[in-house]
Amino acid sequence: MTGFLEERIPAQHRGQRLDRALAALFPDFSRSRLKVWIEAGRVLVDGSRSRPRDLVRGGELVRVEPLEEQRVPVAPEAIALDVIHEDEALIVIAKPAGLVVHPGAGNPRATLQNALLAREPGLAMLPRAGIVHRLDKDTSGLLVVARTALAHARLTRALASHEVEREYEAVASGVMTAGGTVDAPIDRHPVDRLRMAVRADGREAVTHYRVRERFRAHSHVGVRLETGRTHQIRVHLAHAGYPLVGDPLYGRRLVLPPAATPELVAALRSFRRQALHAGRLAFVHPASGATAEFHAPLPADFEDLLGALRADQRAAAADARSR
Repeated sequence: MTGFLEERIPAQHRGQRLDRALAALFPDFSRSRLKVWIEAGRVLVDGSRSRPRDLVRGGELVRVEPLEEQRVPVAPEAIALDVIHEDEALIVIAKPAGLVVHPGAGNPRATLQNALLAREPGLAMLPRAGIVHRLDKDTSGLLVVARTALAHARLTRALASHEVEREYEAVASGVMTAGGTVDAPIDRHPVDRLRMAVRADGREAVTHYRVRERFRAHSHVGVRLETGRTHQIRVHLAHAGYPLVGDPLYGRRLVLPPAATPELVAALRSFRRQALHAGRLAFVHPASGATAEFHAPLPADFEDLLGALRADQRAAAADARSR
């Protein structure tokens, strides 16, 4: 599962310790991790083992074999996964609503991580079975999973530096007049520890949104993240006055337009999750360096909700014309 890395040490590092030179040469890995690999014999300099403190002269060919360490065990479980793409470095999965990403308090099993370990046992050597980012349990859509230590390091680094493009579809309560940006820091709610909140002392969070369709009492929006805070879209749109339909934590009481069709009333009452779907994911591939872009179609419940909203809009327009 792990590949070799080979580079020549530039002349500018002449006289440096080997571990320090490698940290500059391979910025995707920490100096402390590289030191462990050197001591374990996973680093060869011109074909020979060296010590972390050995000085380099520049020009040497370095071969690194990343060492993956066994993590806290999570039981593998045979759970079907919708794999959009896979190659030697990564797997892209379309997560259904209702699937928890990794075990935690109250969710010890039946998670994406359990499923990944059943599909590919070697992922146990990576943090959280290679899962690089997460989606809330009831948010559907795309997730990328690393298959090697190098891919995990590079994808994690890309996320931290806002180089991964993540776009979502959402249905919000309220009629938006235009798109916009919410730039408001987020942190844990001071009282309710299950919730996040906009707080002046929180971590930077930026969300961009644009209107795709307007309905009589709701809006279908596209959302793009710059940062990736917990519950970010849900918190930010609620803060802007447009909470997501079905959101149990940040939503409002059922919103209905005047004389709503029975089908719309039923669709809104039965939609019991936040109306949020991660539909597009794009990043620089950690192995090839090429741009990789993936799309996941809207799930059936989301399409049904939009269909009911559109039908209600048409019915109201037809009623207005008949008067």
